Amino acid sequence: MSVRASLNAAVCHRMRFYYLPLAAGLLLVVSAFLPWILVGEISLGGVPGVTGFWVLALGVLAAVLASLSIITRKNSRHPLLIVGLAAFGVLFLTGKFIERSASEKVWAVTQARAIVDGVPVSTQARPTFGSGSYVGLTASGVIVIFGLTVVFRRVSRPYVESEDDDA
Repeated sequence: MSVRASLNAAVCHRMRFYYLPLAAGLLLVVSAFLPWILVGEISLGGVPGVTGFWVLALGVLAAVLASLSIITRKNSRHPLLIVGLAAFGVLFLTGKFIERSASEKVWAVTQARAIVDGVPVSTQARPTFGSGSYVGLTASGVIVIFGLTVVFRRVSRPYVESEDDDA
């Protein structure tokens, strides 16, 4: 099979919209290896930590669910919604927690250095979100929005409405 025929088959595939959560799941896997919080030149978050492994596992799970939907042609939007919400929650809450603890740690270190050196306290570096946070939050947001399409999807009527014969 040629490359052109493969691309044509992928574009004309009935479950072609599941390539979106597949790509978002792979981006979620990549975001687990990127820094989530930056404090000066120090990067925090990601795979060495427990939350990094959670995001990695959720990204792999989203990619597997999307792949299985493409292969079996069965709908898996409900599990994708749950996986996306879990990944978004882990990334958002971990980012806020790490940001707060990093700012407290930087404050303590700058205070200690100022006391030891006998100099006034200098301004401290503020923690900022890193590229891993942005990529992961965007990818999990895409998975959540894709999973929410099951709520807004127009469902065919499972039963036939009978006419009102009492009139």
